[in-house]
Amino acid sequence: MASSIHVLPDRYASPRLVGSGGMGQIFRATDTQLRRDVAVKVLADRYAADEEIRARFRREALMAARLSGNPNIVTLFDVQEFRGRPMIVMEYLEGGSLEARLHGHPGCPPGQVLDWLEQAANALDDAHAAGVVHRDVKPANLLLDRRDQVHVADFGIARAVGLDSSTKTGTVLGTAGYLSPEQARGERATAASDRYSLAVVAFELLAGTRPFASDSQTVEAARHVTEPVPSIHELKPELPSTLDGVFERALAKSPAARHASAAEFVAELRAALHSDAGRTESIAPVWPSALTSVIAPAPSVSPPRDPAPTPRRGPRRPVVMLLLLVALAAGGLAAALASSRGGSPRSVTSNRRPRPVTVVRTITEPGRTVEQTVTAPAPPPATTTTSVSTPATTAPTTTAVSGTVLNDEGYARMRAGDYAAALPLLEQAVQQLSGTGSLSEAYADYNLAYTRYELGQCSDVLSLLDHSQAIQGRRTQIDALRRDARKACH
Repeated sequence: MASSIHVLPDRYASPRLVGSGGMGQIFRATDTQLRRDVAVKVLADRYAADEEIRARFRREALMAARLSGNPNIVTLFDVQEFRGRPMIVMEYLEGGSLEARLHGHPGCPPGQVLDWLEQAANALDDAHAAGVVHRDVKPANLLLDRRDQVHVADFGIARAVGLDSSTKTGTVLGTAGYLSPEQARGERATAASDRYSLAVVAFELLAGTRPFASDSQTVEAARHVTEPVPSIHELKPELPSTLDGVFERALAKSPAARHASAAEFVAELRAALHSDAGRTESIAPVWPSALTSVIAPAPSVSPPRDPAPTPRRGPRRPVVMLLLLVALAAGGLAAALASSRGGSPRSVTSNRRPRPVTVVRTITEPGRTVEQTVTAPAPPPATTTTSVSTPATTAPTTTAVSGTVLNDEGYARMRAGDYAAALPLLEQAVQQLSGTGSLSEAYADYNLAYTRYELGQCSDVLSLLDHSQAIQGRRTQIDALRRDARKACH
Protein backbone atom coordinates (compact mmCIF):
# COMPACT_ATOMS: atom_id res chain seq x y z
CA MET A 1 0.00 0.00 0.00
CA ALA A 2 1.21 3.48 -0.84
CA SER A 3 1.10 4.78 2.73
CA SER A 4 3.57 2.12 3.86
CA ILE A 5 6.32 2.81 1.33
CA HIS A 6 8.32 5.05 3.66
CA VAL A 7 7.82 2.95 6.79
CA LEU A 8 10.64 0.55 5.87
CA PRO A 9 14.20 1.07 4.57
CA ASP A 10 14.63 0.94 0.79
CA ARG A 11 16.20 -2.51 1.09
CA TYR A 12 12.74 -3.97 1.78
CA ALA A 13 10.81 -3.52 -1.44
CA SER A 14 7.07 -3.78 -2.11
CA PRO A 15 5.96 -3.70 1.52
CA ARG A 16 2.42 -4.85 2.15
CA LEU A 17 0.63 -4.52 5.47
CA VAL A 18 -0.43 -7.98 6.63
CA GLY A 19 -1.20 -7.38 10.29
CA SER A 20 -1.46 -4.78 13.02
CA GLY A 21 -2.08 -4.75 16.73
CA GLY A 22 -1.27 -3.05 19.99
CA MET A 23 2.50 -3.43 19.56
CA GLY A 24 2.70 -2.21 15.98
CA GLN A 25 2.40 -3.21 12.35
CA ILE A 26 3.65 -6.22 10.38
CA PHE A 27 4.63 -5.92 6.73
CA ARG A 28 5.47 -8.55 4.16
CA ALA A 29 8.30 -7.32 1.97
CA THR A 30 11.07 -8.52 -0.32
CA ASP A 31 14.65 -8.31 0.89
CA THR A 32 16.29 -7.03 -2.31
CA GLN A 33 19.79 -7.95 -1.17
CA LEU A 34 19.09 -11.57 -0.23
CA ARG A 35 16.12 -11.96 -2.59
CA ARG A 36 13.71 -13.51 -0.15
CA ASP A 37 10.37 -12.61 1.38
CA VAL A 38 10.54 -11.39 4.96
CA ALA A 39 8.17 -10.18 7.64
CA VAL A 40 9.02 -6.85 9.25
CA LYS A 41 7.45 -5.92 12.59
CA VAL A 42 7.54 -2.19 13.29
CA LEU A 43 6.98 -0.94 16.84
CA ALA A 44 3.92 1.32 17.19
CA ASP A 45 4.44 5.07 17.47
CA ARG A 46 3.08 5.19 21.02
CA TYR A 47 5.86 2.87 22.14
CA ALA A 48 8.57 4.17 19.82
CA ALA A 49 8.24 7.62 21.39
CA ASP A 50 9.56 6.23 24.69
CA GLU A 51 13.35 5.85 24.63
CA GLU A 52 13.29 3.35 27.50
CA ILE A 53 10.84 1.11 25.64
CA ARG A 54 12.88 1.39 22.43
CA ALA A 55 16.04 0.28 24.24
CA ARG A 56 14.22 -2.58 25.97
CA PHE A 57 12.68 -3.63 22.64
CA ARG A 58 16.14 -3.93 21.08
CA ARG A 59 17.52 -5.88 24.06
CA GLU A 60 14.65 -8.34 24.14
CA ALA A 61 14.74 -8.83 20.36
CA LEU A 62 18.48 -9.49 20.38
CA MET A 63 18.08 -11.95 23.25
CA ALA A 64 15.28 -13.74 21.37
CA ALA A 65 17.50 -13.92 18.27
CA ARG A 66 19.66 -16.42 20.16
CA LEU A 67 16.79 -18.89 19.97
CA SER A 68 16.53 -18.80 16.19
CA GLY A 69 18.30 -22.14 15.83
CA ASN A 70 15.24 -23.98 17.13
CA PRO A 71 13.12 -25.23 14.20
CA ASN A 72 9.91 -24.25 15.99
CA ILE A 73 10.93 -20.66 16.72
CA VAL A 74 10.61 -17.91 14.13
CA THR A 75 14.05 -16.98 12.79
CA LEU A 76 15.08 -13.36 13.33
CA PHE A 77 17.29 -11.89 10.62
CA ASP A 78 17.84 -8.34 11.85
CA VAL A 79 17.00 -5.83 14.57
CA GLN A 80 17.30 -2.15 13.63
CA GLU A 81 15.69 1.30 13.69
CA PHE A 82 14.33 3.36 10.81
CA ARG A 83 13.23 6.94 11.30
CA GLY A 84 13.07 6.50 15.05
CA ARG A 85 10.95 3.33 14.96
CA PRO A 86 12.48 0.00 16.08
CA MET A 87 11.79 -2.98 13.84
CA ILE A 88 12.47 -6.69 13.66
CA VAL A 89 13.10 -8.47 10.36
CA MET A 90 12.20 -12.16 10.47
CA GLU A 91 11.29 -15.08 8.26
CA TYR A 92 7.93 -14.88 6.52
CA LEU A 93 5.64 -17.84 7.20
CA GLU A 94 2.91 -18.51 4.66
CA GLY A 95 0.51 -20.57 6.75
CA GLY A 96 -0.91 -17.79 8.89
CA SER A 97 -1.49 -18.24 12.62
CA LEU A 98 -3.42 -20.63 14.84
CA GLU A 99 -5.68 -17.70 15.63
CA ALA A 100 -6.75 -17.65 11.98
CA ARG A 101 -7.24 -21.43 12.00
CA LEU A 102 -9.53 -21.18 15.01
CA HIS A 103 -11.70 -18.47 13.50
CA GLY A 104 -15.17 -19.85 12.87
CA HIS A 105 -14.25 -23.41 13.91
CA PRO A 106 -15.58 -25.23 17.01
CA GLY A 107 -12.21 -26.82 17.74
CA CYS A 108 -9.62 -28.66 15.63
CA PRO A 109 -8.90 -32.40 15.09
CA PRO A 110 -7.19 -33.76 18.24
CA GLY A 111 -4.35 -35.37 16.30
CA GLN A 112 -3.49 -32.11 14.56
CA VAL A 113 -3.78 -30.22 17.85
CA LEU A 114 -1.33 -32.59 19.55
CA ASP A 115 1.19 -32.09 16.74
CA TRP A 116 0.94 -28.31 17.00
CA LEU A 117 1.25 -28.40 20.78
CA GLU A 118 4.30 -30.66 20.67
CA GLN A 119 6.01 -28.21 18.32
CA ALA A 120 5.13 -25.21 20.47
CA ALA A 121 6.24 -27.09 23.59
CA ASN A 122 9.60 -27.83 21.99
CA ALA A 123 10.09 -24.12 21.33
CA LEU A 124 9.03 -23.02 24.81
CA ASP A 125 11.09 -25.60 26.68
CA ASP A 126 14.14 -24.68 24.62
CA ALA A 127 13.63 -20.99 25.36
CA HIS A 128 13.12 -21.62 29.07
CA ALA A 129 16.34 -23.64 29.19
CA ALA A 130 18.07 -20.57 27.76
CA GLY A 131 16.49 -18.32 30.38
CA VAL A 132 13.98 -16.68 28.02
CA VAL A 133 10.32 -16.34 29.00
CA HIS A 134 7.81 -15.55 26.25
CA ARG A 135 5.12 -13.88 28.41
CA ASP A 136 2.52 -13.70 25.63
CA VAL A 137 1.78 -17.23 24.40
CA LYS A 138 -1.44 -17.12 22.38
CA PRO A 139 -2.70 -18.42 19.02
CA ALA A 140 -1.75 -15.17 17.24
CA ASN A 141 1.90 -15.79 18.15
CA LEU A 142 1.89 -19.41 16.95
CA LEU A 143 2.59 -19.18 13.22
CA LEU A 144 2.39 -21.93 10.60
CA ASP A 145 4.64 -22.62 7.65
CA ARG A 146 3.57 -24.22 4.38
CA ARG A 147 3.88 -27.69 5.97
CA ASP A 148 1.59 -26.73 8.87
CA GLN A 149 4.48 -26.75 11.35
CA VAL A 150 4.25 -24.32 14.28
CA HIS A 151 6.82 -21.55 14.80
CA VAL A 152 6.57 -19.45 17.97
CA ALA A 153 6.98 -15.70 17.40
CA ASP A 154 7.58 -12.60 19.55
CA PHE A 155 9.72 -13.98 22.37
CA GLY A 156 10.28 -11.28 24.97
CA ILE A 157 8.43 -8.58 23.06
CA ALA A 158 5.59 -8.47 25.60
CA ARG A 159 8.12 -7.61 28.31
CA ALA A 160 9.71 -4.98 26.10
CA VAL A 161 6.50 -2.94 25.92
CA GLY A 162 5.20 -3.81 29.37
CA LEU A 163 2.52 -6.29 28.28
CA ASP A 164 3.60 -8.92 30.78
CA SER A 165 1.73 -7.16 33.59
CA SER A 166 -1.97 -6.39 33.66
CA THR A 167 -1.46 -3.63 36.24
CA LYS A 168 -0.48 -1.16 33.55
CA THR A 169 -3.31 0.71 31.91
CA GLY A 170 -4.61 -1.01 28.78
CA THR A 171 -2.10 -3.84 28.79
CA VAL A 172 -4.71 -6.54 29.47
CA LEU A 173 -6.39 -5.88 26.14
CA GLY A 174 -5.83 -8.56 23.54
CA THR A 175 -4.13 -11.07 25.85
CA ALA A 176 -6.49 -11.40 28.82
CA GLY A 177 -7.78 -14.77 27.68
CA TYR A 178 -4.33 -16.36 27.96
CA LEU A 179 -2.91 -14.65 31.06
CA SER A 180 -1.75 -16.83 33.92
CA PRO A 181 -3.20 -15.96 37.35
CA GLU A 182 0.12 -14.47 38.45
CA GLN A 183 0.26 -12.26 35.37
CA ALA A 184 -3.34 -11.17 35.93
CA ARG A 185 -2.32 -10.15 39.45
CA GLY A 186 0.53 -8.07 38.05
CA GLU A 187 3.26 -10.44 39.24
CA ARG A 188 6.38 -11.45 37.35
CA ALA A 189 5.88 -13.97 34.57
CA THR A 190 7.94 -17.18 34.65
CA ALA A 191 8.33 -20.30 32.55
CA ALA A 192 5.34 -21.74 34.45
CA SER A 193 3.31 -18.77 33.20
CA ASP A 194 4.15 -19.69 29.60
CA ARG A 195 3.07 -23.26 30.25
CA TYR A 196 -0.23 -22.05 31.69
CA SER A 197 -0.85 -19.95 28.57
CA LEU A 198 -0.02 -22.93 26.35
CA ALA A 199 -2.62 -24.96 28.25
CA VAL A 200 -5.21 -22.25 27.56
CA VAL A 201 -4.30 -22.46 23.86
CA ALA A 202 -4.65 -26.26 24.00
CA PHE A 203 -8.07 -25.96 25.66
CA GLU A 204 -9.23 -23.55 22.97
CA LEU A 205 -7.88 -25.63 20.08
CA LEU A 206 -9.71 -28.71 21.34
CA ALA A 207 -12.94 -27.17 22.63
CA GLY A 208 -13.27 -24.15 20.34
CA THR A 209 -13.50 -21.79 23.32
CA ARG A 210 -11.16 -20.51 26.03
CA PRO A 211 -11.67 -21.93 29.54
CA PHE A 212 -12.63 -18.60 31.15
CA ALA A 213 -14.09 -16.85 28.10
CA SER A 214 -16.02 -13.63 28.70
CA ASP A 215 -17.19 -10.68 26.63
CA SER A 216 -15.28 -8.48 29.07
CA GLN A 217 -11.52 -8.93 28.91
CA THR A 218 -11.11 -7.54 32.41
CA VAL A 219 -13.60 -10.10 33.74
CA GLU A 220 -11.85 -12.87 31.84
CA ALA A 221 -8.50 -11.95 33.36
CA ALA A 222 -10.08 -12.01 36.82
CA ARG A 223 -11.60 -15.45 36.20
CA HIS A 224 -8.14 -16.90 35.72
CA VAL A 225 -7.44 -15.87 39.31
CA THR A 226 -10.70 -16.76 41.03
CA GLU A 227 -12.67 -19.46 39.17
CA PRO A 228 -12.10 -23.24 39.08
CA VAL A 229 -11.04 -24.87 35.85
CA PRO A 230 -14.12 -25.81 33.81
CA SER A 231 -14.64 -29.33 32.50
CA ILE A 232 -13.65 -29.54 28.84
CA HIS A 233 -15.69 -32.75 28.60
CA GLU A 234 -18.85 -30.91 29.66
CA LEU A 235 -18.18 -28.12 27.17
CA LYS A 236 -17.56 -30.62 24.38
CA PRO A 237 -18.89 -34.10 25.30
CA GLU A 238 -17.13 -35.85 22.42
CA LEU A 239 -13.83 -35.12 24.18
CA PRO A 240 -12.94 -37.70 26.86
CA SER A 241 -13.42 -36.89 30.54
CA THR A 242 -9.82 -38.00 31.13
CA LEU A 243 -8.74 -34.60 29.81
CA ASP A 244 -10.26 -32.79 32.78
CA GLY A 245 -7.57 -33.93 35.19
CA VAL A 246 -4.82 -32.89 32.78
CA PHE A 247 -6.22 -29.37 32.44
CA GLU A 248 -6.81 -29.05 36.19
CA ARG A 249 -3.09 -29.50 36.69
CA ALA A 250 -1.99 -27.44 33.69
CA LEU A 251 -4.27 -24.54 34.70
CA ALA A 252 -3.55 -24.70 38.42
CA LYS A 253 -3.60 -21.32 40.17
CA SER A 254 -0.23 -22.05 41.77
CA PRO A 255 2.71 -22.17 39.33
CA ALA A 256 4.37 -24.88 41.43
CA ALA A 257 1.40 -27.23 40.92
CA ARG A 258 1.67 -27.19 37.12
CA HIS A 259 3.63 -29.51 34.82
CA ALA A 260 7.39 -29.26 35.07
CA SER A 261 7.75 -28.72 31.32
CA ALA A 262 5.59 -27.99 28.31
CA ALA A 263 6.58 -31.35 26.83
CA GLU A 264 5.32 -33.13 29.95
CA PHE A 265 1.96 -31.37 29.63
CA VAL A 266 1.55 -32.40 25.98
CA ALA A 267 2.60 -35.99 26.70
CA GLU A 268 0.00 -36.23 29.47
CA LEU A 269 -2.59 -34.69 27.17
CA ARG A 270 -1.83 -37.24 24.45
CA ALA A 271 -1.97 -40.11 26.92
CA ALA A 272 -5.36 -38.96 28.22
CA LEU A 273 -6.80 -38.70 24.71
CA HIS A 274 -5.44 -42.06 23.63
CA SER A 275 -6.19 -44.04 26.78
CA ASP A 276 -9.85 -43.09 26.55
CA ALA A 277 -10.19 -43.44 22.81
CA GLY A 278 -8.24 -46.39 21.51
CA ARG A 279 -7.33 -48.70 24.39
CA THR A 280 -4.44 -49.90 22.25
CA GLU A 281 -2.05 -48.40 24.81
CA SER A 282 -3.03 -51.27 27.11
CA ILE A 283 -0.55 -53.47 25.27
CA ALA A 284 2.29 -50.94 25.06
CA PRO A 285 3.94 -49.84 28.34
CA VAL A 286 4.48 -46.24 27.29
CA TRP A 287 2.05 -44.38 29.56
CA PRO A 288 1.29 -46.70 32.49
CA SER A 289 -0.81 -44.06 34.26
CA ALA A 290 -3.11 -43.87 31.26
CA LEU A 291 -4.17 -47.52 31.24
CA THR A 292 -7.90 -47.88 31.76
CA SER A 293 -8.58 -51.50 30.87
CA VAL A 294 -6.93 -54.89 30.76
CA ILE A 295 -7.99 -57.21 27.99
CA ALA A 296 -7.98 -60.89 28.86
CA PRO A 297 -6.65 -63.42 26.35
CA ALA A 298 -9.20 -64.06 23.64
CA PRO A 299 -10.43 -67.53 22.72
CA SER A 300 -8.08 -69.44 20.49
CA VAL A 301 -8.70 -69.30 16.77
CA SER A 302 -7.84 -72.11 14.39
CA PRO A 303 -4.86 -71.40 12.13
CA PRO A 304 -6.09 -69.44 9.12
CA ARG A 305 -5.69 -70.67 5.61
CA ASP A 306 -3.42 -68.65 3.38
CA PRO A 307 -5.32 -65.86 1.62
CA ALA A 308 -5.79 -65.92 -2.11
CA PRO A 309 -2.57 -64.81 -3.82
CA THR A 310 -2.38 -61.21 -4.91
CA PRO A 311 0.13 -60.21 -7.60
CA ARG A 312 1.20 -56.91 -6.07
CA ARG A 313 1.70 -57.89 -2.48
CA GLY A 314 4.32 -55.98 -0.54
CA PRO A 315 7.24 -57.81 1.05
CA ARG A 316 6.65 -59.21 4.51
CA ARG A 317 8.89 -57.90 7.26
CA PRO A 318 7.75 -59.96 10.30
CA VAL A 319 10.21 -58.75 12.93
CA VAL A 320 10.52 -55.13 11.81
CA MET A 321 6.82 -54.69 11.24
CA LEU A 322 5.96 -56.28 14.59
CA LEU A 323 8.17 -53.72 16.31
CA LEU A 324 6.54 -51.00 14.25
CA LEU A 325 3.11 -52.16 15.39
CA VAL A 326 4.20 -51.71 19.01
CA ALA A 327 5.32 -48.18 18.16
CA LEU A 328 2.04 -47.51 16.42
CA ALA A 329 0.09 -48.45 19.54
CA ALA A 330 2.18 -46.08 21.64
CA GLY A 331 1.85 -43.21 19.18
CA GLY A 332 -1.85 -43.71 18.62
CA LEU A 333 -1.75 -44.38 14.89
CA ALA A 334 -4.64 -45.48 12.67
CA ALA A 335 -6.01 -44.98 9.20
CA ALA A 336 -9.38 -44.72 7.52
CA LEU A 337 -11.54 -46.34 4.92
CA ALA A 338 -13.01 -43.31 3.19
CA SER A 339 -15.08 -45.31 0.77
CA SER A 340 -16.95 -47.05 3.61
CA ARG A 341 -18.25 -43.81 5.14
CA GLY A 342 -21.95 -43.11 4.99
CA GLY A 343 -22.77 -46.77 4.44
CA SER A 344 -21.29 -47.05 0.95
CA PRO A 345 -20.26 -50.67 0.25
CA ARG A 346 -16.74 -51.92 -0.19
CA SER A 347 -15.54 -55.30 -1.40
CA VAL A 348 -13.43 -57.48 0.85
CA THR A 349 -11.90 -60.77 -0.20
CA SER A 350 -12.29 -63.48 2.42
CA ASN A 351 -12.37 -67.27 2.43
CA ARG A 352 -12.86 -68.08 6.10
CA ARG A 353 -15.76 -67.93 8.56
CA PRO A 354 -14.80 -65.73 11.54
CA ARG A 355 -16.10 -66.58 14.96
CA PRO A 356 -17.79 -64.37 17.54
CA VAL A 357 -15.29 -62.80 19.92
CA THR A 358 -15.75 -62.61 23.68
CA VAL A 359 -13.55 -60.16 25.55
CA VAL A 360 -13.36 -59.64 29.31
CA ARG A 361 -12.56 -56.07 30.32
CA THR A 362 -11.48 -55.23 33.87
CA ILE A 363 -12.31 -51.62 34.72
CA THR A 364 -11.02 -49.94 37.86
CA GLU A 365 -12.83 -46.82 39.02
CA PRO A 366 -12.67 -44.88 42.29
CA GLY A 367 -14.10 -47.19 44.96
CA ARG A 368 -14.85 -50.20 42.77
CA THR A 369 -13.46 -52.72 40.33
CA VAL A 370 -15.77 -54.46 37.89
CA GLU A 371 -15.51 -56.85 35.00
CA GLN A 372 -17.44 -56.53 31.76
CA THR A 373 -17.87 -59.38 29.29
CA VAL A 374 -18.57 -58.21 25.75
CA THR A 375 -19.44 -60.62 22.96
CA ALA A 376 -19.23 -59.18 19.46
CA PRO A 377 -21.12 -60.99 16.69
CA ALA A 378 -19.21 -62.50 13.85
CA PRO A 379 -19.53 -60.84 10.45
CA PRO A 380 -21.62 -62.60 7.80
CA PRO A 381 -19.81 -65.56 6.20
CA ALA A 382 -18.40 -65.19 2.70
CA THR A 383 -16.70 -67.50 0.28
CA THR A 384 -15.50 -64.97 -2.29
CA THR A 385 -16.68 -61.40 -1.94
CA THR A 386 -18.59 -59.85 0.93
CA SER A 387 -20.27 -56.47 0.59
CA VAL A 388 -19.88 -54.62 3.88
CA SER A 389 -22.08 -51.62 4.58
CA THR A 390 -23.70 -49.82 7.46
CA PRO A 391 -26.27 -52.27 8.91
CA ALA A 392 -29.91 -51.36 8.43
CA THR A 393 -30.92 -52.61 11.86
CA THR A 394 -30.84 -50.37 14.87
CA ALA A 395 -27.37 -50.32 16.39
CA PRO A 396 -27.07 -51.23 20.06
CA THR A 397 -26.14 -48.54 22.52
CA THR A 398 -22.76 -50.23 23.10
CA THR A 399 -21.62 -49.82 19.47
CA ALA A 400 -18.69 -47.53 20.22
CA VAL A 401 -17.50 -49.71 23.12
CA SER A 402 -17.77 -52.87 21.04
CA GLY A 403 -15.88 -51.23 18.18
CA THR A 404 -13.08 -50.26 20.52
CA VAL A 405 -12.90 -53.76 22.00
CA LEU A 406 -12.85 -55.29 18.52
CA ASN A 407 -10.02 -53.00 17.53
CA ASP A 408 -8.05 -54.05 20.63
CA GLU A 409 -8.55 -57.73 19.88
CA GLY A 410 -7.71 -57.25 16.21
CA TYR A 411 -4.55 -55.43 17.16
CA ALA A 412 -3.57 -58.25 19.53
CA ARG A 413 -3.92 -60.70 16.63
CA MET A 414 -1.79 -58.39 14.47
CA ARG A 415 0.96 -58.38 17.07
CA ALA A 416 0.86 -62.17 17.06
CA GLY A 417 1.29 -62.11 13.28
CA ASP A 418 -2.15 -63.65 12.70
CA TYR A 419 -3.38 -61.08 10.17
CA ALA A 420 -6.05 -63.38 8.73
CA ALA A 421 -7.67 -63.64 12.17
CA ALA A 422 -7.28 -59.91 12.75
CA LEU A 423 -9.00 -58.99 9.47
CA PRO A 424 -12.67 -59.75 10.34
CA LEU A 425 -12.30 -58.18 13.77
CA LEU A 426 -10.95 -54.97 12.32
CA GLU A 427 -13.58 -54.98 9.56
CA GLN A 428 -16.25 -54.97 12.27
CA ALA A 429 -14.42 -52.34 14.33
CA VAL A 430 -14.20 -49.98 11.37
CA GLN A 431 -17.85 -50.51 10.55
CA GLN A 432 -19.01 -49.85 14.11
CA LEU A 433 -16.80 -46.82 14.68
CA SER A 434 -17.47 -45.29 11.27
CA GLY A 435 -18.37 -41.61 11.39
CA THR A 436 -17.52 -41.06 15.08
CA GLY A 437 -14.48 -38.96 14.21
CA SER A 438 -12.77 -40.37 17.30
CA LEU A 439 -9.22 -41.57 17.76
CA SER A 440 -10.68 -45.06 18.21
CA GLU A 441 -11.94 -44.85 14.64
CA ALA A 442 -8.52 -43.73 13.47
CA TYR A 443 -6.77 -46.58 15.30
CA ALA A 444 -9.10 -49.21 13.89
CA ASP A 445 -8.80 -47.82 10.37
CA TYR A 446 -5.01 -47.78 10.43
CA ASN A 447 -4.92 -51.31 11.81
CA LEU A 448 -7.24 -52.47 9.03
CA ALA A 449 -5.10 -50.80 6.37
CA TYR A 450 -1.97 -52.39 7.79
CA THR A 451 -3.58 -55.82 8.01
CA ARG A 452 -4.82 -55.69 4.43
CA TYR A 453 -1.39 -54.65 3.24
CA GLU A 454 0.25 -57.56 5.06
CA LEU A 455 -2.31 -59.95 3.53
CA GLY A 456 -1.55 -58.60 0.08
CA GLN A 457 -4.99 -57.03 -0.30
CA CYS A 458 -4.61 -53.59 -1.84
CA SER A 459 -8.30 -52.71 -1.62
CA ASP A 460 -8.87 -49.33 0.08
CA VAL A 461 -5.51 -49.29 1.87
CA LEU A 462 -4.64 -45.79 0.64
CA SER A 463 -8.08 -44.37 1.38
CA LEU A 464 -7.89 -45.85 4.88
CA LEU A 465 -4.60 -44.05 5.44
CA ASP A 466 -5.96 -40.78 4.08
CA HIS A 467 -8.94 -40.86 6.42
CA SER A 468 -6.79 -41.76 9.41
CA GLN A 469 -4.58 -38.77 8.73
CA ALA A 470 -7.65 -36.55 8.45
CA ILE A 471 -8.69 -37.56 11.98
CA GLN A 472 -5.40 -37.59 13.85
CA GLY A 473 -3.02 -35.52 11.77
CA ARG A 474 0.08 -36.46 9.87
CA ARG A 475 2.23 -39.31 11.22
CA THR A 476 5.52 -40.69 9.96
CA GLN A 477 4.17 -44.25 10.24
CA ILE A 478 1.19 -43.38 8.06
CA ASP A 479 3.52 -41.84 5.48
CA ALA A 480 5.75 -44.92 5.54
CA LEU A 481 2.90 -47.37 5.03
CA ARG A 482 1.45 -45.18 2.28
CA ARG A 483 4.78 -45.25 0.43
CA ASP A 484 5.03 -49.03 0.73
CA ALA A 485 1.43 -49.52 -0.37
CA ARG A 486 1.88 -47.30 -3.42
CA LYS A 487 4.86 -49.35 -4.50
CA ALA A 488 3.14 -52.69 -3.93
CA CYS A 489 -0.34 -51.73 -5.16
CA HIS A 490 0.43 -49.70 -8.26
